[in-house]
Amino acid sequence: MLIPYPERFKPQDMANASHPQTPRLHLTAHARTVLAYRYLKRGADSKVVESPSAMFMRVAETAAEADRPFSGENTVRKTAADFFQAMARLDFLPNSPALMNAGRELGQLSACFVLPVLDSIESIFDAVRDTALIHKSGGGTGFSFSALRPANDRVQSTHGVSSGPVSFMNVFDVTTETIKQGGVRRGANMGLLSVHHPDIREFIAAKISRPGAYGNFNLSVSVTDPFMTALIQGERYDLVNPRTGQVMDRPLAAEMFDRIVDAAWLSGDPGLIFIDRINAANPLPGLGPLEATNPCGEQPLLPYESCVLGSINLARFVSRKKVDWDRLAAMVHLGVHFLDNCLDVNRYPLPQIRTMSLKNRKIGLGVMGWADALIRLGIPYDTPDALDLGRRLMAFIQDQARAASAGLARERGAFSTFDISRFKEQGQPPLRNATTTTIAPTG
Repeated sequence: MLIPYPERFKPQDMANASHPQTPRLHLTAHARTVLAYRYLKRGADSKVVESPSAMFMRVAETAAEADRPFSGENTVRKTAADFFQAMARLDFLPNSPALMNAGRELGQLSACFVLPVLDSIESIFDAVRDTALIHKSGGGTGFSFSALRPANDRVQSTHGVSSGPVSFMNVFDVTTETIKQGGVRRGANMGLLSVHHPDIREFIAAKISRPGAYGNFNLSVSVTDPFMTALIQGERYDLVNPRTGQVMDRPLAAEMFDRIVDAAWLSGDPGLIFIDRINAANPLPGLGPLEATNPCGEQPLLPYESCVLGSINLARFVSRKKVDWDRLAAMVHLGVHFLDNCLDVNRYPLPQIRTMSLKNRKIGLGVMGWADALIRLGIPYDTPDALDLGRRLMAFIQDQARAASAGLARERGAFSTFDISRFKEQGQPPLRNATTTTIAPTG
């Protein structure tokens, strides 16, 4: 079936587009069902009033508007055409909030958020309120609870004792259960706790001790290099009260690791976040350490940062058992352009998030269709050849994404904190975005 263009987008507008032919929209019955259920606009009677092609055009035109301050009307229309073609051909797709909200009342396009949770009732419930606003707009949230004092620790203002971070996770879980993302889907959270926190045993066992609880959370233990060293050497390590800095216990690292393994086997959680490795690659260490990630763990973010994601369908860039590197490079540049534009047209749920997101301009361009690409190439999934190609592909995408970001920086300016970034220290050219790539769980 040919994709019908909305009336306002005339066929002659495609004359300067990179793909002038009208693509065919190849969607399975299941894909159309999901689109109708989650993404397509509905009228007052709750009936679907938008076709898949109209959805893609709505998203394309919204994202292309960010070009307007830097170029003329013809360029904006060409950009919209290029964005539309990429999505309609299923070469590239942005994250769900962009498909759901672009050009609509919510207008919130980011998938990933991290909120701070500090050691006070005020901070905890500010984060609960902000979580509700983010989930309402279609985003997912991540939190580190490592700053909260442990259970039974002193609360000076009330002369009572703390209930600990795991008990406060209940409040976030109930809030998430109550709010549907964008009125369409349940929210999602990532909860992290340092392996050095005195309540780490309770955190590890959270989903085992209360079956069915924390269903809106992925849980991960923030594992440090000192812990891993102690594990390898069969030594003990410190559990430290974050309020006082006092060492509360010195368990064997192997004992704690066994608890993690057993809990993950029984409930699927917790996972591991290698937090020191993440911070070794933190592009902006001057703004503070990275302590939390988005719900699926692929995007470490600073407090109040958000990130918009998109994925290139690798299967669409294989023909005659060869990777079309030139066309893939062009799609990487278009994907970076699209995601960077989304930062500017986004309606952020909180002013603090807008400030941080536009200051650092983090985007996450990833891939999907890897298994399909290997099938088309005739390469078995679990082979050295597949691993070698994976390394080459992602190195290529990373290099091209950085090049695209550098090109945007020349035209539109670098992200405002570039001068305190690792890129500046390394002598790299100015970039538009503090991060450009990610590997989202697109399966």
